[in-house]
Amino acid sequence: MAQLITDTLRRWIVEQAQAGCTPESVLQAMRASGWEEATAMAAMEESLRAVVEAPRPVPFVGLQPGSTADAGDRKVQVLAVMQRPVVVVLGGLLTHQECDELVDSARPRMGRSETVRHEDGEAEVHDARTSHGMFFERGESALIRRLEQRMATLLNWPVEHGEGLQVLHYQPGAEYKPHHDYFDPASPGSAAVLKRGGQRVGTLIVYLNTPLAGGATTFPDVGLEVAPVKGNAVFFSYDRPHPATLTLHAGAPVTEGEKWVATKWLREGVFR
Repeated sequence: MAQLITDTLRRWIVEQAQAGCTPESVLQAMRASGWEEATAMAAMEESLRAVVEAPRPVPFVGLQPGSTADAGDRKVQVLAVMQRPVVVVLGGLLTHQECDELVDSARPRMGRSETVRHEDGEAEVHDARTSHGMFFERGESALIRRLEQRMATLLNWPVEHGEGLQVLHYQPGAEYKPHHDYFDPASPGSAAVLKRGGQRVGTLIVYLNTPLAGGATTFPDVGLEVAPVKGNAVFFSYDRPHPATLTLHAGAPVTEGEKWVATKWLREGVFR
């Protein structure tokens, strides 16, 4: 059976390199653990090349906690900032009325949420993601246009570089298991999705209600949890498609009530 190069393995190799281990010692440790030498060498080359590749420009919120960010038609509170990974928690990005309007607009169009299939880049239903969701077309209504322009101003990133706004609904027990939002360059299906605007370089998640319990956005690599609060948002960026960005994240299970969120993914180029 062929040995697979997983994100977990890539992340471990990067951690060893960052800790000062030599390539020879890492290779020896992998061989001792049962890895074939050819696979171990390929994994090391792939993992370390991604770490040293030139970082991409990314969206940003260049402010400190406790400050106010300009979102054009609205001022947004910067509640918390983490530098590595880049994570910014924002207060009051949407009004409660805007949250309710977005949910009401999305509700009739909801279906089982999908993920991108690694083999060919097509969408598929997967057990890792148990929410329901839908996508708005970019600029399809006055509400969507207003929110997209607000997000673009806040993040210093063109509206045209954003995917359509996605609304997700999590009922009790629903979750999205740990994953990365970038497209894995090693996956055969990535070429198809990258043609539509290049890599994803940032994610903005807006909470459209406050669940009774559960539903946090978690970052397992750094032990961070962001509580879902109506109108608030969390933004994070990733300047290369690699686990070294520490942007592994998950939507923790909703344990009581329900959770509604809106997600905006930012691409490096114009999204078509």
